[in-house]
Amino acid sequence: MTRVDMLVNGPAAARGRTVLISGAGIAGPALAYWLNRYGFAVTVVEKAGTVRDGGYPIDVRGTALDVVRRMGILPRLRDAHIDLRRLTFLDEDGSRVASVDPHAVTGGVAGRDLEVRRGALAGALHEAVRDDVEFLFDDSIDTLAQHRHGVDVTFRGGGSRTFDLVVAADGLHSHTRALLFGPEERFHRYLGHCFAGFTLRNTFGLVRETVMWNAPGRAAVLYAVGDDGDVHGFLTFARTQPPFDAFRDPGAQRDLVAEVFDGAGWEVPGMLAALRDADDLFFDVVSQIRMDRWSSGRVALVGDAAYAPSFLTGQGSSLALVGAYMLAGSLAAERDHAAGFAAYERDTRAFVTLNQDQVGKGEAALFPATARGLEQRNTMLRSLGSMPPPVEGRPAHEALVLPEFRLPG
Repeated sequence: MTRVDMLVNGPAAARGRTVLISGAGIAGPALAYWLNRYGFAVTVVEKAGTVRDGGYPIDVRGTALDVVRRMGILPRLRDAHIDLRRLTFLDEDGSRVASVDPHAVTGGVAGRDLEVRRGALAGALHEAVRDDVEFLFDDSIDTLAQHRHGVDVTFRGGGSRTFDLVVAADGLHSHTRALLFGPEERFHRYLGHCFAGFTLRNTFGLVRETVMWNAPGRAAVLYAVGDDGDVHGFLTFARTQPPFDAFRDPGAQRDLVAEVFDGAGWEVPGMLAALRDADDLFFDVVSQIRMDRWSSGRVALVGDAAYAPSFLTGQGSSLALVGAYMLAGSLAAERDHAAGFAAYERDTRAFVTLNQDQVGKGEAALFPATARGLEQRNTMLRSLGSMPPPVEGRPAHEALVLPEFRLPG
């Protein structure tokens, strides 16, 4: 019997502490799974009406693969693997710069690492735990009040309850984090780019491949995850300051993107037309969350709410999975929540920071803001095009070996 088995079946299972998790994306259900295994009574509250399906592709690499293996969902994710075959780069005039193996850019390893639609991972996590924990959809936390014996929570849908612990897993723009730690601006590290993502019809003949057009400070991407009738479109652009006035106004977002890409060639005019009619537009800034601490009293943070690395690292989902495992095990292995939260941060922070620092490598180098930077990138890509795919991933992806937590005496 391993230490993990002992922990699941040992004294921790008798504690029955109650935990409220805010967010049913990736980190929330993963944390719910492990806390339930360790004997906690778990409730997950999610403002959406259901688990979100579809979504853009995400990666699961390195240490995170061990997490999903231990959860028993790795075979299902293997079946959902996208298996992107080619990444083609175009210059501003639409001419081909290079075609490369996607893993040469992302640091992933063919046949080992996973790329799946976000909804495929979210769905697998939800199904792994939905019969064992309480889910409250169409609701969210309104207020929190901590005291010696717990956390009093009021919900926006009405009613109130008291929990032993609360965990924010509600993303980059976490409302729960703001209630405890203050405005997002204190922790938000803007990385100088904005992006708009949406779905459009695949009239381009693309199958399991990505095509990226670049001009200095602008990029347009068509991403075909399969052979169906749709592709993911992304329009990314450099901007000195975040466009705060557009964050809550889809019309302003569409106008801003159209202005930035006015006069662009290739397939960009058609993408702008599709953007106008898209019902799944997702607009945001490219940024990270950097915090000195991930807990306050009886409330902790996990995933993007605590340490969003940005999509430029390709590690957001992997950090969420690993962080959930580490937080749950630390709480179960320690005598009280304060020691558990401290252990979680002590044992996870170096891994998080190492992966956040991958900004500037791989995917991050794909969006140069200057003509000189673009030419340097193209030179690098041409050399990659003649190289075999990597047989090892980036060390940062697997820099943490999952512990098997010891029980308290």
